[in-house]
Amino acid sequence: MRADSKSGFATLIGRPNVGKSTLMNHLIGQKIAITSHKPQTTRNRIQTVYTCGEGQIVFVDTPGIHKAKNKLGEYMVHVAERTLKEVDVILWLVEPSDFVGPGDRHIVEQLKKVRTPVILVINKVDTVKKEELLPAIDIYRKLYDFHEIVPVSALKGDNTDVLIQQIFKYLPYGPQFYDEDTVTDQPMRQIVAELIREKALRCLEEEIPHGIAVSIEKMKERPGGKVTDIEAVIVCEKNSHKGIIIGRQGAMLKKIGSAARYEIEEQLECRVNLQLWVKVKKDWRDSDYLIKNFGYNQKELDRQ
Repeated sequence: MRADSKSGFATLIGRPNVGKSTLMNHLIGQKIAITSHKPQTTRNRIQTVYTCGEGQIVFVDTPGIHKAKNKLGEYMVHVAERTLKEVDVILWLVEPSDFVGPGDRHIVEQLKKVRTPVILVINKVDTVKKEELLPAIDIYRKLYDFHEIVPVSALKGDNTDVLIQQIFKYLPYGPQFYDEDTVTDQPMRQIVAELIREKALRCLEEEIPHGIAVSIEKMKERPGGKVTDIEAVIVCEKNSHKGIIIGRQGAMLKKIGSAARYEIEEQLECRVNLQLWVKVKKDWRDSDYLIKNFGYNQKELDRQ
C-alpha cells in the first residue's frame, strides 16, 4: 500500500430505480446488490469494497429514500438518512430529466441537514442526447451546491472512471479498512437470499414483490465441496400471493428457482441443489420480530 493512499466511505442515495445497485455492481466489477425495475429492491445497507493503487473506497448502498408506509419502510428510510452523516462523500444518483419530483425534493431537504460533500451523479446518460443533459444539470444545480457533477451510464460503464477519481478527492489519507481481495461485508447466506428475492421480483406480478422476503433455512456444502445444498423459504403476506408464487403445477416457483440457482452457482463456484418453499406470514413488514428474522440488520434496527 502506498504511503499517500486514501481510504474512506461513499454512500449512494437516490429515489428507487435510479440505478444505485447497478452502478455499485459495475464499479466493483461483481454482482453483490440485486437489481430490479421495481421499487424498494434494496432493503439492507450493503457495503462493497473498491481497491486500487490510489486507495480504497467502501461503498455503502442504502435503501432508496422514500415516504414510509410500514415498519419495514420506516427502517429502510432511517438507515438511508442516518448514513448521510456517517460517510466521507455522498453520491446522489438522478436521471437525466429537467423534472424534479417530490421524491428528489425530499432528498434535497435531507442533504441540507448534513455537511458531507455531495457529488451529483446523473445516471442513464446513454438514454438521452447530449444537448438534453444541460437542462437537467442546470435545474439540479439550482437546488443544491454540489461539490461535483458527473454524468455516467451505470449500465454501459461510461465515465465511471472519472467518478472514481472524483470520489477519491474527498476521502481522507489513511490505511485500508479491508484486505485487497474483499469485495463485500455481506455473508454469503444473505447474498444467496437476495439473489432468490431478485429472481422472484423479476418473475412475479406487480402487486406481490414488496411483500416478499427470503429466509435461508439450510446452506451446507457436501463433502468434497462440489455441491452445496440450499433450502430457502419465500415468505409472502397473503394466501392468494402464495398461489401466484407457486404458479400452475409449481411452474412459477420452478422458474424462480432455476434462475436463482444459475447465479448462485456462479457466486459459490460449485453446483447447487436448491429447494424452495413458500410460506404465508401475514403483515410481516409490520412485525419487528419478523423483520429481524428475515435478515434485516439487528444493529441497524436496535439503533433506531
